[in-house]
Amino acid sequence: MGITDWIEIGRMDELGRMDTPAHRLDARAKAIVTLAFIVVVMSFPRHDVSALTPFLLYPIALISLGRIPVGYLARKILIAAPFALFIGIFNPLLDRTPVTTIGTVAISGGWVSFGSIMFRFFLTVGAALALVACTGMNRLGAALERLGVPRVFVVQLLFLYRYLFVVSDQAGKMKRSAEMRSSGRPLRLRVYGSMIGHLLLRSMDRAERVYRAMVARGFDGEVRVLRPSSFVWSDAIFVAGCLLFFVSARLWNLAEAFGRLLTGGAM
Repeated sequence: MGITDWIEIGRMDELGRMDTPAHRLDARAKAIVTLAFIVVVMSFPRHDVSALTPFLLYPIALISLGRIPVGYLARKILIAAPFALFIGIFNPLLDRTPVTTIGTVAISGGWVSFGSIMFRFFLTVGAALALVACTGMNRLGAALERLGVPRVFVVQLLFLYRYLFVVSDQAGKMKRSAEMRSSGRPLRLRVYGSMIGHLLLRSMDRAERVYRAMVARGFDGEVRVLRPSSFVWSDAIFVAGCLLFFVSARLWNLAEAFGRLLTGGAM
């Protein structure tokens, strides 16, 4: 099974066409809330971990309301996880100052900041993927344009997403063809280098042909959707409620306060 099969790259479009409470929310409302979520999560100091835990509620709620398969999103997150791992893996070596203890084991600041980086990565990437899965890229692109994002950026984003499928399919065909000609022997590194070069040339040629075909069919750069949505009172309540929760969780450590409440109740 190839990597493109493992992450089911075309499944996101199918999920975006579902009809659930999360899908029925206006795309602009979800985009605003998700952007605010990412900004607030990334604003925490590097040693804060417990204060981030309440933010799990937003992606969990979006995934639950949108009936998005958790395993599917988890596979996509794991594909990108090595990038975050590479960013934070050296923190335990650079910062060895103890900041807390678990039993008799001292935990250095490097390990705490490494855990914070990975946790924030899973929160932000999970929320972004849930947004796309509950909206669809076409509706999301139209929403971004209506929010004032330059059209050229929106169109490039949609093209990048759409033709990722085409390029990945072409790469899979080239890999299978090379494996069949190798008589079962593992492919060498130089073979992969040659495949990447040929894939780049084929992608550029196909991009030119696709552009000419779209211009011939009247493409003018406007993003159109089949089911345009309107911003209603339920969307305003969704935005206001989420933003209020994000601000509260940023100003106060809700996890610590809840833990004290439970401890005090037990006493």
